[in-house]
Amino acid sequence: MSQPILYIGNTNYSSWSLRPWLLLHHYGVAMEVRRYAFNSDAFYREVGAVSPTCQVPCLRIDSTSIWDSLAICEWAAEACPEVRGWPEDAATRAVARSVSAEMHAGFKQVRSLMPMNVRRLCPKPEPNAKLEAEIARIQTMWRDLIQTHGGPFLFGDFLTIADAMYAPVVFRFTRYQIDMDPVCAAYADHMTALPSMVHWREAAHRETEVNEASEVAGERRDFQS
Repeated sequence: MSQPILYIGNTNYSSWSLRPWLLLHHYGVAMEVRRYAFNSDAFYREVGAVSPTCQVPCLRIDSTSIWDSLAICEWAAEACPEVRGWPEDAATRAVARSVSAEMHAGFKQVRSLMPMNVRRLCPKPEPNAKLEAEIARIQTMWRDLIQTHGGPFLFGDFLTIADAMYAPVVFRFTRYQIDMDPVCAAYADHMTALPSMVHWREAAHRETEVNEASEVAGERRDFQS
């Protein structure tokens, strides 16, 4: 197998790119990363050549493409011995998969009203019952898992796919100044201090592109999978 190539979008905006990148980078998986600015000709040309959906993230291994964030993480957990993707206990692993899938499929208010913007300290979103319910659900989930498994990650002392799936939410909560209880605030602090998260944040600050749709109208779901 040749070295995998991970295609990603803007580090400032692309929450879905962050998820598999974080898992792979945190565990030291050798890979080439190719970043393309959303809406650019290079994005459509290069990503479109490897991803059947023309979306990021996409992982290319030899002639095989894996074009979904959770699918890439699952591949890493199976193919890379250094990656501890899931808890070892079967029941705990099922819970980890459940909360990961919940993030993958849900929390639409958080996604649309709080687009990820790593560079910017954003104003708190306007009060919205549905958004507040999603924020409360996420914090309840984090708190229950950390208290059950002892932290500092959601399922104990190592980063899992579940943590990778919620990493962009950590950036959102901190950048949108969301009030967090002490357990969730400590989790957010631990996540943002990870060397890989610092690396991503520094890359976002080096970017110069501005995606107006993500700055104003929310996360561009047509560009991110």
